[in-house]
Amino acid sequence: MGGLFHTTSTTQVFQIFIFFISSTIILLTSFYPRKVWVPLYSSISKIFSHKFTFYSSKIINKMAEQFKIIEYPLIILFVICGAVFLVSTSDLVSIFLSIELQSYGLYILSTLYRNSEQATSGGLTYFLLGGLSSCFILLGTSLLYTNSGSTSLDGIYVITSISDLVNESPGDTASVYTAYYINFAFLILSIGFLFKSSAAPFHFWSPDVYDAIPTIVTTFVAIVAKISIFIFLLELVHYTSNSLFSFQYSWTSSLLISSLLSLIIGSVVGLTQVRIKRLFAYSTISHVGFILLALSINSIESIQAFIFYLMQYSLSNLNAFVILISIGYSLYYYINSTDEYKELEDKNNSPIQLISQIKGYFDINPYLALSLSITIFSFAGIPPLLGFFAKQMVLSAALDSGYIFITLIAILTSVISAVYYLNIIKQIFFDKSEYIVNPEVKNISIEGSIVKANWLKTLPLMTKDFKLNNNLTEVEQVKVNFNINSIVLSSSLTLTISILTLTIILFIFVPQEWLNLANILALILFNT
Repeated sequence: MGGLFHTTSTTQVFQIFIFFISSTIILLTSFYPRKVWVPLYSSISKIFSHKFTFYSSKIINKMAEQFKIIEYPLIILFVICGAVFLVSTSDLVSIFLSIELQSYGLYILSTLYRNSEQATSGGLTYFLLGGLSSCFILLGTSLLYTNSGSTSLDGIYVITSISDLVNESPGDTASVYTAYYINFAFLILSIGFLFKSSAAPFHFWSPDVYDAIPTIVTTFVAIVAKISIFIFLLELVHYTSNSLFSFQYSWTSSLLISSLLSLIIGSVVGLTQVRIKRLFAYSTISHVGFILLALSINSIESIQAFIFYLMQYSLSNLNAFVILISIGYSLYYYINSTDEYKELEDKNNSPIQLISQIKGYFDINPYLALSLSITIFSFAGIPPLLGFFAKQMVLSAALDSGYIFITLIAILTSVISAVYYLNIIKQIFFDKSEYIVNPEVKNISIEGSIVKANWLKTLPLMTKDFKLNNNLTEVEQVKVNFNINSIVLSSSLTLTISILTLTIILFIFVPQEWLNLANILALILFNT
C-alpha cells in the first residue's frame, strides 16, 4: 500500500499468532458457558442422533452481555486489524493510524458494559491516559519527520546509519543528521509505546484499568495490545541500534531503564495486592521487564529469547484469565457463608475480584485449581514449566552480553514475585473454603427431554409438543430429570484450558519446534 506496510517472516508469524489468541478469546463468549451432562446420552454416537431440550434456565443459559450489543464484533475487528497493521507497519503515518485503530477499539471495548459504573470509569481512565500517550507518539513521529524529511521507516533507518558515520567524521557535509536529534525523537516515540504497554514508570494506569473493566475485556487489553507493540518495537530497535558505527548514546538505553523499573515495581508492589486482577496487572509489568531486557540487548540470542518469552507469556496469561472466568461460572450454585462478597461491585461482569474468593477452591473443582496452579508456577518460573525456560533464556542472553547487574536484579525480583504467586497457591489448596451450596437449589430437580431423530438426513423443524412438521412421523421422546451436579462447564472452556495447560506442562517433551521457530526468526532478522 504505497510502502505503508511490509511483510517479513516475523510479521507473518505474529499476525497468525494474534489471530490465534484473538479467536481463543472470542471462543470464550461464543457458546453457553455451562452445559448439562447426562452420561447415558453423552457418547459420541448419541450426541449426533439425539437432541437434548429443556426449559430455559438462567443456571444453564447465562451468556455474556456483549451479545446483546451489535457493535461487539465490529469493535473486536477494529482491535485485531489495528494489531495486525501495527506488526507490519513501515511508515510514520501507518504507525499512528494502526496504534490508534487498536487503541480506540480497546477504549470502547472497556466501556462496552453500559450499566457498569466501574467499567465506565476504568474505560474513561484508559481513554484519557491513552490519549496522553498518543501525544508522545505524535510528537516523536513529527520530530522524526522534521529531522529526516521522510515518513518511511526504511529511509529513517538509513539516516540513522548516516548519523553514526557523521559522529565518526565530524567534518562531513551531512552533519545536519546528528545522532542527538534522531535519538531524542526515538526516545519520545518509545515513551508513548511504553505507556501503552504499561511498562514502568508509565504503568500507573494499568492496575486500576485491569481491575475495573470486565474480565473478558481485560484479556484483550493484557495480551493482544502488547504483542503488536513489542513486535513493532523489535524491528525499530534492531534497525536503529545495530549499526556498523557506534555513538555515545542510544535511545534503547531508555528501554533498559524501563526494564529495570518494571522488574522492581512489578514484583515489590504486587506483594500488597488483595484483588486478583490488580495482582495480574503487576505480574504483567514484571513480565514486561523481562521482555524489554531481551529487546534492549539486541543480539541473536536475546531476540530468540524475546520472541519465545512473548509467545509463552501470551499463552500463560490467556490461560490464567480463561481459568479466572471459568471459576466465576463454576460457582453459580454456591454462596459465601460469611456474606463477605455481597457488596462487591460489578459481580456479573467480573465474578472473581478478590484473591480470597478462590480460598479453598481445590475442594470445589480440583481440575481447575490444578490448572491455575500450574499456570501460576509457570509465571513464577518454576522448572520444568514453560515460564522457566523463557526466563532462563533471557537471563542467559543478558549475562552473555555483560548485563550482570540487571541480571541479578531480575533473579531477585523473580524470587520476590514468587511470594505473591505462592500465596495464591496456598489459599487455593490449604485454606478452608468459605463457600456452601445454596440451600434453595441443593435438592432442585430440573426436567428435560431427550429427543431421538435422524437429524443428519431430515433436519426437521420441531414444534413445542415434539412432533415433526410436514406430516412426518412422531419422534421418540424420553423425559430425564437432572440436578445441579449434572450442570458442568461447557466444552469451549474446558478444552481451551486443557490444551493451554498441557502446552505449559509438556513443553519440555516437545521443545524443538518452539525454539527452532524463535531461532529462525532471530536469524532472519539479523541476516536482512
